[in-house]
Amino acid sequence: MAYDIGEALNIADLRNAARKALPKGLFEFVLRGTEDEIALRRNRARFDAISMRPRVLVDVSERSQAHAFFGKPSTMPIAIAPTGAAGLLWFDGEIAVARAAASAGIPFTLSTASIVSMERVAEEAGGCLWFQLYMLPERRMSHQLVERARAAGYEGLVVTVDTAATPNREYNRRNGFSLPMRLTRRNVWDVARHPGWFFKVFLRYLLRSGIPMLENYPDELRLKLTEKTDGRRGLPKSDSLDWNDLRELRKMWKGPLMVKGILNPEDAALAADCGAEAVIVSNHGGRNLDCSMAPIEALPAVVDRVGKRVDVMVDSGFERGGDVVKALALGAKGVFVGRAPLWGVSVAGEAGAGRAIAILHEEIDRVLAFAGCPAIDALDRSILQLTPGFGGWTPAAEAPPVSSVPLVA
Repeated sequence: MAYDIGEALNIADLRNAARKALPKGLFEFVLRGTEDEIALRRNRARFDAISMRPRVLVDVSERSQAHAFFGKPSTMPIAIAPTGAAGLLWFDGEIAVARAAASAGIPFTLSTASIVSMERVAEEAGGCLWFQLYMLPERRMSHQLVERARAAGYEGLVVTVDTAATPNREYNRRNGFSLPMRLTRRNVWDVARHPGWFFKVFLRYLLRSGIPMLENYPDELRLKLTEKTDGRRGLPKSDSLDWNDLRELRKMWKGPLMVKGILNPEDAALAADCGAEAVIVSNHGGRNLDCSMAPIEALPAVVDRVGKRVDVMVDSGFERGGDVVKALALGAKGVFVGRAPLWGVSVAGEAGAGRAIAILHEEIDRVLAFAGCPAIDALDRSILQLTPGFGGWTPAAEAPPVSSVPLVA
């Protein structure tokens, strides 16, 4: 029986439905973090540590989330984050999520690790498309991907810089999960217990073109990825990446250049020096360095350091509209969401991803009303209650007194 997306009242409902629909190995690949998952829990805890002190008797009857990324209008201050699993959760899942984003009027970011090619996504989904780049050990291969993205019509380039080594995600090895996915003795029973997923997703790939591959990789690298793996191998990482590589990409790419994986304000300044238009404060959703700080806590110091030079965006662990509003009030120019649309696409394809976006839109709207902010550009830190020293930020002054707000007779 098809899942009724109308039953999903929040992102957690979609996640619970996805838990039932997906093999355990695939579900945990999306859900979990790394090692002891301290960073994953810290991300949530830091959101919860921020409370709001809303303003009242403010006319919020015409609330708006209208926004712009690099001068291009967006209906919301969010963009879809790059994720490498959508096409395994749903047949041609990257296209489904991209279409949902296009329908909602927000940007979609395609991952290097996508199993649907960037050309197909551009041709079949449309909308505002950005491409996320993992730098490969052989730089020429990375530069080939940049040229492909430009030729396919992608407007922005998101360079991920926080993955110098393969993350230690032990649960993937226990579950027998790897990219590209393959059936093994370890995971075949897991798949057998989810026949719906097997017939609707995996079998369709087998009948069309065989084992799904990482379609955005150069041919010679894709052939290497078909070799046997025990789940410890991830995508090839370049631990020699440095700021000169970013400068080279700046010369090649004429559109907006975003640097993803920043937690240190000094790195944000270096990215700006290299010509980036934006930095994305991120700890990879708690999936890389387990002792990393939470991006929401790193955000204020980064904004204070480079917010007048470049757009500062943020991702990692956003589950509610209130999380988004908190980040915007701290100075973020946009928020990336990754897991939320993945849970939606897992259970209902494009409609499910669209439902996830709609849920966040509804929640953001409601929080704006309660906070006394008619538009997102009216948000600032004065509506937040922060613990002294939160993220290294010390409030310069308290919120203005009520008497300073003009009253309407």
